[in-house]
Amino acid sequence: MFGLLKNKSNAVLGVDISSTSVKVLALGLSGKRYKVEAFGVEPLPGGAVVENNIQDPVAIGEAIARALAGAKTGMKNAAVAVSGAAVITKTIEMDASLSEDEMETQISVEADQYIPYAMDEVAIDFEVQGFNEKNPKRVEVLLAACRRDNVEMHEEALRLGGIKVRIVDVEAFAMARASELIEKQLNMPEDNPVMAVVDIGATKTTLNIVVYGNTVYTREQLFGGRQLTEEIQRRYSMNAEDAEIAKIEGGLPSDYETAILEPFRKMVVQQISRSLQLFYSSSQFKEVAGIALAGGAASIPGMAKMVQEKLGVPTRVANPFAGMSLSGKVDGKRLASEAPMLMIACGLAMRSFD
Repeated sequence: MFGLLKNKSNAVLGVDISSTSVKVLALGLSGKRYKVEAFGVEPLPGGAVVENNIQDPVAIGEAIARALAGAKTGMKNAAVAVSGAAVITKTIEMDASLSEDEMETQISVEADQYIPYAMDEVAIDFEVQGFNEKNPKRVEVLLAACRRDNVEMHEEALRLGGIKVRIVDVEAFAMARASELIEKQLNMPEDNPVMAVVDIGATKTTLNIVVYGNTVYTREQLFGGRQLTEEIQRRYSMNAEDAEIAKIEGGLPSDYETAILEPFRKMVVQQISRSLQLFYSSSQFKEVAGIALAGGAASIPGMAKMVQEKLGVPTRVANPFAGMSLSGKVDGKRLASEAPMLMIACGLAMRSFD
């Protein structure tokens, strides 16, 4: 039953499987700094992942194998993440005197109180967060549970790609871990450590609120960069592949900026604003001190500038590798351009140093 969060293993490859691509990343240490040892990004065929669920593990395995070959890494152990929408988390209190084995036994007996699935259908794990502020004889324990078939599909896809899953994490936790690397880029004030990390993927946009390295709020919306691609297709009578290439590399007609890109940027700002308002209304927080944009659509020209101007919050495109050294086989220019979409892979690779 256990094994969702805290399997320990040195030197794991971060593998992020999204709806449109597979990202792999290996980190090492150079002195006290992280070092990017290898990375790779490979596209996935349509339908391989649908609504956070793996539908075609064979296609994903093939993409992983290509990404590993392109990255030129021989690492065989990996950390992978399941989507927040597929995970149930709950914080409970337990007696501080219990050992980890005793906690595991007690949770095994009591888990059905917290998890609305049959216990033989879920992978579940726990992590002690710290002592309860009001009662030091109690500790706060984070439970995380996910349908076992979801975990097994990730394991199968990686097995077909030639690597073994050693750690199954949660996307929001991996994002929070990587977010620690970009706090300085936002000049976060000590008296207001609340950071919003907005991951704008192809089909979904996820708001993660991170406070002192912990995710305190997550919200997913069905909105993403694919809507921009589809609008390019419609307006210029292009197929999906050509539209995606043109979106990234440029060369579109002169009215693209005003007719398509500007309205899309405004839609992104509206989505972020609505998500933040929902967060404020459901928490004790009334503002965030900084916004980091992640995901493939984060690098769209002018996106960060418009978010900052419209919302009045310092905003940066996330680059967790800004302070890292690079292996000689890493293409620094390509890494910088793809950095925003590698946040989760980075957070997973950082599990090597737990």
